[in-house]
Amino acid sequence: MNTKPIVGVIGGTGLGQALAAQSGVESVTVETPFGPPSSPILMANWNGQAVAFLSRHGDGHVFNPSQVPYRANIFALKTLGVTHILASGATGSLREHIRPRELVVPDQIIDKTFRRPSTFFDAGIVVHVEFAQPFCPMLRRTLLECASAVPTKVHDGGVYVCMEGPQFSTVAESQMHRAWGGDLIGMTCMPEAKLAREAEICYALVALPTDFDCWKLHEPGKTGVALLTEIIGNLEQSTQYAVRLIQASVSALADRIHDDCTCRHALELGIWSDKSKLDPHRFRELKPLLEKYIPFDPKV
Repeated sequence: MNTKPIVGVIGGTGLGQALAAQSGVESVTVETPFGPPSSPILMANWNGQAVAFLSRHGDGHVFNPSQVPYRANIFALKTLGVTHILASGATGSLREHIRPRELVVPDQIIDKTFRRPSTFFDAGIVVHVEFAQPFCPMLRRTLLECASAVPTKVHDGGVYVCMEGPQFSTVAESQMHRAWGGDLIGMTCMPEAKLAREAEICYALVALPTDFDCWKLHEPGKTGVALLTEIIGNLEQSTQYAVRLIQASVSALADRIHDDCTCRHALELGIWSDKSKLDPHRFRELKPLLEKYIPFDPKV
């Protein structure tokens, strides 16, 4: 496994194009016990910091939120030596003060997904990681400190409600999410953040509000086509802002990437099985995740 710290970037085509424009970009294909990741991973260098970009929905946006191979994605990044992940994702806003074309660095999540495998450890070993703070505080701080890099408001904190989809919310659901204290509604943060914690990778998210969800009435007479055009325009502009924020944050991370963080030790108290009873041969395919805690014979 690569020992040099690498920053993983998970997002859409805008981020991928920004990376591809850099010189010396290498496309890497990674096999995992959970199948192939969404896309080949682009390895590049931003201002002296190694970066690995992964397109969450695949080349051409072919995976809907329920079909994204989240386990393969996170495992592939872990295998390559990724220690920190900066992710981005489109959301709807559940609050009047969070406007389209602004950015949000959320600090909490409500998980409503139910069709997606949400752990690497689903057989033969019991693992319970702490997840009270689902986003890495150090990465969140870095993103917020770099907010001046973008000409839009960057909100500090917010509750991201992650729904299964792929359909959008009903009005009743949208109002319920607001009553719960939700600030954003999206479909991709989970189980991505949970798996990153199990992989002992620091993880933070930049949310891109594209509209106000359906709790807020649209302008009278606005057609569906006009509304979709507006949302796509908001997403394209927000993506440009997110690219700039993440690029600035990657540069800032280069000076603090070696700082210790509790995210990097999530399994230390999380493995509840008796380690002496676990067969390392059975878990050899999970070696990148477990090798700090379970002895593996290097000759096997």
